[in-house]
Order: sequence, then C-alpha cells, then structure tokens
Amino acid sequence: MCGIAGIFHVGEKQAIPADLIAAMNDRQIHRGPDAGDYYFEPGLALAHRRLSIIDLEGSPQPMQSACGRAVIVFNGEIYNFKALHTELKSKGYVFNTDGDTETILNAYLEWGEDCVHHLRGMFAFAVWDKEKEALFVARDRVGIKPFFFTLLDNGHFAFGSELKVLTQHPRFDHTLRDTTIEDYFTFGYVPEPHTIYQHTYKLRPGHRFTIHRGQKSLPEQEEYWDIPVDFDNELSSQEIEAQLVERLKEAVDIRMVADVPLGSFLSGGVDSSAVVALMSQLQDDPVNACSIGFDVETFNETDFAKMVAERYKSNHHIEMVGQNDFDLIDKLAFLYDEPYADSSAMPTYRVCELARKHVTVALSGDGADELFAGYGRYRLHGHEEKVRGMLPLGLRKPVFGPLGALYPKMDWAPRIFRAKTTFQSMALDTVEGYHNSMSILRRDERLKLYSDDYKQKLNGYSSIEVFNQYRSKLSNLDPIKKAQYLDMKTYLVGDILTKVDRASMAHSLEVRVPFLDHKFVEWGFKAPTSLNLVSGVGKHTLKKAMEPHLPHDVLYRKKMGFSVPLATWFKGPLKERLYDGLLGKHMTESGYFSAQQLKTLVDQHVKGVRDNSASLWTLMMFESFLRQSSETKRAAQSGQAGV
Repeated sequence: MCGIAGIFHVGEKQAIPADLIAAMNDRQIHRGPDAGDYYFEPGLALAHRRLSIIDLEGSPQPMQSACGRAVIVFNGEIYNFKALHTELKSKGYVFNTDGDTETILNAYLEWGEDCVHHLRGMFAFAVWDKEKEALFVARDRVGIKPFFFTLLDNGHFAFGSELKVLTQHPRFDHTLRDTTIEDYFTFGYVPEPHTIYQHTYKLRPGHRFTIHRGQKSLPEQEEYWDIPVDFDNELSSQEIEAQLVERLKEAVDIRMVADVPLGSFLSGGVDSSAVVALMSQLQDDPVNACSIGFDVETFNETDFAKMVAERYKSNHHIEMVGQNDFDLIDKLAFLYDEPYADSSAMPTYRVCELARKHVTVALSGDGADELFAGYGRYRLHGHEEKVRGMLPLGLRKPVFGPLGALYPKMDWAPRIFRAKTTFQSMALDTVEGYHNSMSILRRDERLKLYSDDYKQKLNGYSSIEVFNQYRSKLSNLDPIKKAQYLDMKTYLVGDILTKVDRASMAHSLEVRVPFLDHKFVEWGFKAPTSLNLVSGVGKHTLKKAMEPHLPHDVLYRKKMGFSVPLATWFKGPLKERLYDGLLGKHMTESGYFSAQQLKTLVDQHVKGVRDNSASLWTLMMFESFLRQSSETKRAAQSGQAGV
C-alpha cells in the first residue's frame, strides 16, 4: 500500500523541478513512511511513497522494467501476482523482484492496456511507456484505491493518490465546480468522476486511459469492467448455500498473504464477523481482531464483537471512545481534502489507529451491504416501489406531488420515514424516488439553503444527474437491484471506500476488502432480491450461509453501524462552534448560501424545534473544507512561483 504521484509535461520535454515533485510527494508521506523515491527524464517525474507489505526489501518504486522500456508507480495489491509471474516468465519475461509491482510492468508489456483484465486485486497505477511517449493509468474495478488527476495550464498532467498532492502544485486551479456542491449536499461526498475543483478529476472505478505527448486535452476515461447486470439467470438458494462460504473464504484467503503482521476489524456486525470467522479457519494462529467501543450503550457493539472473538479465540483488542470525541473534525477535513460528511469517519479513524498498534494489514467487511442488500433503505425503497406499482407515473405525479409540497415534515421520525419525503418519492420514478429518499437534504431543502446567485449558477442542474448517467445499465434489474447498483457506483466508492482509504492510510495501515473481490462481486450480485430481503431482513443470503459459523445474536440482531451522537453534540459542546462556523465569513461570504436559512437551521436544532443534525454536520464539514482550502491555496501559490 502506497502513495503515488507524478507530472507529465504533455507539451514538451521540459524538465520537471525536483523540489516541486518532492513537495507534492511529501504531502502523502503518511501513505508510505517506509521509503520514497523518484524517477526523472525530460518532461516526466514519477514519485512514490512505500508502505512495505510484500517483498519488503526487493520492490522499490518507481520501478523500471528489465528491458528498460516501461516505468511504473503503483498503489495497491495484486493477489494473483504469483500465477501471473509464472505465466509471464514462461513467455520469456525477466523478473528481478519477487513482488507484484514488476508483475504489472511485464503484464503491460505483454498485453498493453488490456493488462488490467489479468489483474485480481486493488490498484491504482501509472505506467510510462518510453517508446510511445505515453502514460497509461488504471484503477481497480470497484474503486478501492484512489487516483486523482488534472491538466494544468502550463501543460503539466499531474496525478496523485490524494487531492492534497495536486493542490501542492502552484499552478493548481482552485476554482470550485458549482455542480459538485449541489452533489455534496445531496450525498455527503463528491461523486466520481468529479472533485470539488473545476478542472480536477477522479479516475472512475474500472476505468483506464492513456495520455500521449502532444495531447492538448484530457482523454476520455474508458470503462474496462462493470458489475454484470445482464446475467442469464439468478442464483438459486441451493447454489448460494453450497457456494457462498467457499467463494468468500477463497477471497479472504488470497488477502492473507503478507510479510508483515495481519489482522481484521471486528465491529460485531455480520460482515466483519464473517471475515474473522473465515480467517480463523484459514490460519493456525489466533486472528488479531480490533474493535472500537463507545461509552454510550446505544452506540456500543463490543458485546457482539466479544462473542465472535471468544468463539474463535482471537487476540481481541478493544479501545473505548468517549461520546465527546469530536476533536477530529478539522483533521478529517484535512484527510479527505474535499467536503466529506460521513460522521462515521471519526470512529473509523479510531479503529484504524487501534489496528495499526498491532498490525500493518487489516481485512474489513465493507461491501457486503451493497452486494447483498443489507441497508434498511433497500427495504423501505421496496415498500415505496409497491405503492408506485399500483398507479402509473402519470397519475402519481398529480396526486402525490401536491401532498409532498403541503404535508408538514415529521421531524420526530427518522428521515426516511417522514411523510413529506414519502409523498415526494411517490410522485417520482424508481431512480428519482431512491435519490430523493436517500438524500441528506432533499431537493426543496437544498434550494431553500442556496443563495439566489448560486441557484442561477446551477442553471437548473440537479444531483439526480449523478444517478441518471447509469440509467442505461438498470433496465434489466428489479427496483432493489437498481438501488444496489447505484450504491456500488456512487455511495460505496465515494463514501465507504473513501472513508476507509483515508482513515487507514492516515495511520499507514493497509485495508483489504474480500467482499469486493471482483470475482465474488460478479457471482454475488446474481443473488436474487427475494433471497436477500426476506420478511424485512436484509442480507438474508449471507446470514443463512454463515449460520454454522456465527452466533445467532450476531447474525440477526438489529443493524447499528458506526454512529456518533451528533444531535447531542450540536446542542451542547459543539453549539458555539456551530454558530461561529456556519454563520462565519467562510460560509456567509462564499456566495453559496442563504445566511438567513443557515441561522434558521442552527436555531431550530439548538432550541429543539427540529433535529437538523445531518444537515448541520454536512454544513460544518463544508465550512471546515472552505477554511482549510483557502489556507492551502495561499501556501502553494507562495511556495514555488514561476513553475
């Protein structure tokens, strides 16, 4: 696991200043504290920070192929590298190392851009091809590892593992993209392929492209893999029961290869518990399991984690986090580099901090909810779809649309149960309804929050466009599968995987995700909704398969998740910060918000009129981003003039 960075001068072979690429690379030293090195040639600089996991001494980066034609910087792990090593060696390729990095290099020389089809793992890499004078970049299929890039006005194509690498460049364009602010206040993150910045992008999961010397614009991203949605037949219950555990065990097994201490997260939920159970069956030594507990009972899952740890005699490490552990707010804004509003990033940061005390690699259970319909919102989306199915859209709009506008919001209820939200969803089609019900702020709430000037800049744009770009892929899927597919393309990569990558790499910890092995995803997504959602219970497929391996109370208890007591914080210890931040100059002078609506949201919550905690946290993280990004801009532009 590492951090990568680079600058390719697409216009001419102009030397890249060594101090510039070093400054960029140093911004991600946390991703790879073990080593850092560079490769230079006229018009090109590649940089790498290494966290040693496999072949600890023998795979330095940037790495040049044995023939000298290609150079790579790579972040991730290739789990089938030994088999590829053997295959490529039989074709005559020379290997000077025993790691996975050189395997990608030789795979590129053999198969070109199609080398990605041969790789099983998580990865983001760039390969410089000297013969073609071109840079080939690729990202893993589901987006576990990040890749940011931009083309600057001086001809520098710059890339890195984190946005902070790029913002270090003095020519970086800090202009914000207006539409992604609307996206952020819908989803709580900025969805691929955009970033918060106008001219900077994320490489989409399962995509690749090549940029050549002489190109004057960024190439289109090419999709090389997608979640299969045109499967001929769904899996039967017999097939699932016979195959799920063995397939998942194989995905876990290949992720247990490491030359450093290895363990797992253990939240006490089904997914991480399943990973620990299977790891225990695959190794003789006890699994190093790491859990975070909370000093508030309603947020604490450690009793369930202990059940699993005791059953499998794990080396169980537990640390407790106080309910007032809110000192991380500004640190999170620094880690994520752009607005990011998932408050569970705080306990995730803490569990990564705990894990790094004991291991260098940890397995997680992320991805199971999206793959096997584990979120409660899927069940509620299904209920809404049944109502939608009773009336055609042409009749639902005139009936439910006015009700959604008139019915008062039921603030005592969880957001998805509120009558106004439900009525609004009934007036929409399947995709629009799911978008409305899972939004942090609904469309009407966002428009009330925005200033008139910002609404004019949006020019009618709505964040539904993030979902609309996938509509063509959804026609063969039932409503729940549509929601799962959308989540895997947006929420999983933009929220869940982003959260874990930044939180883990802040502590130089590698996290591996067996549920998101692409072969397991291709198989598991075929599990029918009728078997995943049974009597209102999500992930039924996975739970049934794991019954011989986990306690009943772990499998069938109510889902909790990593929650933090935001509502209480904003009425107490964070009240002053709430007023100072949301009503301060960075927000009121940004031009994006109605100052009156900002004050209304804060006042309503503090006085107990409405629970606006989700909206307020989203706004607070945006304010922290605005404040820190302005400081970053000043520092970068004063640091290296004339580049």
